[in-house]
Amino acid sequence: MIKVQGAVIIGGGIAGMRTALQLLRQGWQVKVLDRHPINRMGGLGRMAFGGIALNGTREQKLWRIPDSPERMLDDWLSFADFKAEDSWPRLWAEHYVEHCRRDVYDDMRALGLSFMPAVNWVERGLYQPGNSLPRYHVLWGTGWGLVEALKRELQPYVETQRLQWLAEAEVIDFQAVGSGWNLRYRIHEVEEDLNSPLLILATGGWTGQLQKVREYWPQAPADMLNGSHPFCNGAMHDRAEQQGARVTHKEAMWNYAAGIAHPQPEFEGHGLSLIPPKSALWLDHKGRRLGPEPWVAGFDTHALCHRMSALEQPWTWQLLNRRIALRELSISGAEHNPDIRDGHRLRFARQIIMGNTWLYEQLQRSPDVIVAETLPELAEAMNHRFPKAPVDFDSLQSSVQSYDQQILRGRRYWNDDQLRRLDQLRQWRSERLRTCKAAPILQRESGPLMAIRLRLITRKSLGGMVTNLNSQVIGHDGQPMTGLYAVGEVSGFGGGGASGQRSLEGTFIAGCHLTALQAARHIGSSV
Repeated sequence: MIKVQGAVIIGGGIAGMRTALQLLRQGWQVKVLDRHPINRMGGLGRMAFGGIALNGTREQKLWRIPDSPERMLDDWLSFADFKAEDSWPRLWAEHYVEHCRRDVYDDMRALGLSFMPAVNWVERGLYQPGNSLPRYHVLWGTGWGLVEALKRELQPYVETQRLQWLAEAEVIDFQAVGSGWNLRYRIHEVEEDLNSPLLILATGGWTGQLQKVREYWPQAPADMLNGSHPFCNGAMHDRAEQQGARVTHKEAMWNYAAGIAHPQPEFEGHGLSLIPPKSALWLDHKGRRLGPEPWVAGFDTHALCHRMSALEQPWTWQLLNRRIALRELSISGAEHNPDIRDGHRLRFARQIIMGNTWLYEQLQRSPDVIVAETLPELAEAMNHRFPKAPVDFDSLQSSVQSYDQQILRGRRYWNDDQLRRLDQLRQWRSERLRTCKAAPILQRESGPLMAIRLRLITRKSLGGMVTNLNSQVIGHDGQPMTGLYAVGEVSGFGGGGASGQRSLEGTFIAGCHLTALQAARHIGSSV
């Protein structure tokens, strides 16, 4: 058995990396066990878009956004639906809004990172208020850039062997032994035991295991896509519960209603999460407009997912044209935002002005994306590709023609909730750049037409291990478990569910950062 005089971290994503870096800076020796190969260091973080909810930043001040921790907390509590027993999640929410500028924004800038100048306004709320102000900041470099920055900071410690990074290491079990923790893990079928006084769990969530998603959320659609990774299977939650840890809010997940099949899948059910065009018509499997109020992305993702789970078929369609696609269509993640990921600012600015032709062409490689010149040709192609539950052409034609007629009457006669929301969105300057002026979808010069088949796609677990503000795991007796910490998604981004039932969006990378710093600080102060 190997004894480690330091800390062991299970999981090498953003939360694990930031915890390791802080501990190393404080003089500790650290061993990280990660299931991914070394070239996938950073886990899901390296594929993330890099949007972060912040208040009090330089970018907000430049845009004269009157935000504050108090205002952000009001919005957070409105969206979270905390229950009386959610004391630790609420304390983590309060910690987030108070410390996100210093511990996330300033910390990332100290790593050499910067943020795009535009501050976006997402999750405004539908049935209850969400973000009352724009506070969604996007990292230049995306999540990939953050991972690369952390790798650069960690490299000197690898060279001095104060940091040992065990790639492709699968932890089979862990249990309390005396005043420490014993782990059993394997690398390429070779099993080893390891003993350490400190164990930090940074293993992500369970949304990469669709069976678990269905178990925790019985209303989940029969056909879903995996927007996480099969390694995110909740196994460490199960092991921790066996050791006496409290795990709460398994039903709470941050999934999306706009997933498409990945054109180059790495595993079964691999999907991409679209940022769906707001000007597109959202239709059911027969081509009827979804209602009673039209579906429009960017207001309440949680509500869209639950509405989707109640549909007759587990998919929907978005109908749009090339004009809308070039301006509004995007995919969440580093892979399909290369200009942001690689810091090509001028190319990105040109893309905003001229439209993203690269992505428009790339998307057509997905089997869920169909393009045709006319509506009859589009309907025929949709039914040829997906004959199981065919689109009804008359319903499809009626949906789009009714919408187009509303637009042609002129703005003063608009009596359509989607058009009213689009009008509202365009009042904010950054949204105006990414939202088309209303124009008929069947307008010939805006073609060809595009139909996108959308399914629910999994992403993040909002629940997790209950932790105090030191990121110590709380046992069933309400007390911290000796030497056991949880950071990032495995802790529900703090407290077992800091976001409650729905997120203000952009709280996940920041939640990884905050929980990591709190764990490392407490460990450092306890010596």
